[in-house]
Amino acid sequence: MDKAYEELVNKHVISVSLGSSLRNHEAEIVLGKYKLLVQRIGTDGDKKKLKELINFYDGKIDAIGLGGTDLYLYAGDEKYTFSESKEMVSNAKHTPVVDGSGIKNSLERQLIIKLNDEGIIDFKNKQVLLVCAVDRFGMAEALETTGCKLVLGDFLYGLNVNYPIKSTKTLKRFAKVLGPIITRLPIEWFYPIGKEQDKTVVQYPQYFQKSDVIAGDFHLIKRYMPDNMSGKIIITNTVTEADRKKLITAGVKMLITTTPQITGRSFGTNVLEAILVAIKGGTTQLESKEYEELLNEYKIEASIESF
Repeated sequence: MDKAYEELVNKHVISVSLGSSLRNHEAEIVLGKYKLLVQRIGTDGDKKKLKELINFYDGKIDAIGLGGTDLYLYAGDEKYTFSESKEMVSNAKHTPVVDGSGIKNSLERQLIIKLNDEGIIDFKNKQVLLVCAVDRFGMAEALETTGCKLVLGDFLYGLNVNYPIKSTKTLKRFAKVLGPIITRLPIEWFYPIGKEQDKTVVQYPQYFQKSDVIAGDFHLIKRYMPDNMSGKIIITNTVTEADRKKLITAGVKMLITTTPQITGRSFGTNVLEAILVAIKGGTTQLESKEYEELLNEYKIEASIESF
């Protein structure tokens, strides 16, 4: 063995989230020569506490993942910054803070193409519901290239407006008008935080029921999906063992998590992005090509389960 690899290099990554503390978790993983302690700390929707945690860990660990909210929304080449999220991370001066958007634009885009090209899912003419596309624009664009019948649920499950968007082109037009407004409003108006993430509020179930594939943020899927999901394919992440059992009970036939399973659960994209930034040793979000290179180097792949 090469002497450089005889001793593992320790890295420490923490995800601080506006989500429920009931989902807190800790794991040690080894990637190449790196041994990573990965922790997730939920603040139950307490924004002040989240900011305090970021302030406390700044300069003491290798990377911080921001969970339960986004820093950015994307629509094509346009990027919109959430004011509240930006304020919560504003005091981080030494440790990079990432929200998972870099991974979503690389890993998730690649995953859809791979699933289609390898015949794991033949998307052509399938009905696909992506619950929120501005959160996963790379996935939306990749789905669009497969020839599926795509519904983007940004209005349905973000604004509670029964208006299904049928193309990324239409989404971009709306985003130019609404993006600067939405990102200045409280996060919880559009996304469940804290204990709200554990509540089920069935909303516009017809779009779930007529879809073959449901993709996107798991908190939105779990919150708004109907009890009967028989025969559905779910493409998501941040799934715990309890979530997995719920999906099986609902009749889901296939679960694909865009991030790999680590000690019985798939962590959020913000965690995986923080891991890669920690390994690279950067101070900010990496470029898409760098994420792709690291994902390939360490053979980080999606998890696919059939039930």
